[in-house]
Amino acid sequence: MNAERVELTLTVNGEPRAVAVEPRKTLADTLREDCGLTGTHLGCEHGVCGACTVLVDDEPVRSCLMFAVQCSGVEIRTVEGLADGDRLHPIQQAFWEHHGLQCGFCTPGFLMLATSVLEARPDIGDEELREVLASNLCRCTGYQNIITSVHAARDQMRP
Repeated sequence: MNAERVELTLTVNGEPRAVAVEPRKTLADTLREDCGLTGTHLGCEHGVCGACTVLVDDEPVRSCLMFAVQCSGVEIRTVEGLADGDRLHPIQQAFWEHHGLQCGFCTPGFLMLATSVLEARPDIGDEELREVLASNLCRCTGYQNIITSVHAARDQMRP
């Protein structure tokens, strides 16, 4: 039995994208399969690891736990939307310069989580920042370089 598809327009990285999805299709799968944005990674598919983190109306969400049909009329930002052409976003540049990635699987989720918190609270303290970042998992145990990278981006992004 095939579920009926729902036609909707998602606004992803500032661009409208028309998709037709089954009501139960997740935002993560829709971004990857229907929009061709494979930077959003799927890890645990239970909302635990954070690899699928994207921003919905500037708030970090686990896209594996959200249905695409819930996203009509909202702004979605993915890791593909961070850079401005060839110019990296400060968080991407900091990850590059401070070796904030190892295998890279968790990186898009960390980049989006860090972007959200640094844009909303550029003066966030070290302890609170560590607590926020603890919600995402890195299997390579690269946390120290991730934290160093986010600190560097925070210092650069402060007004």
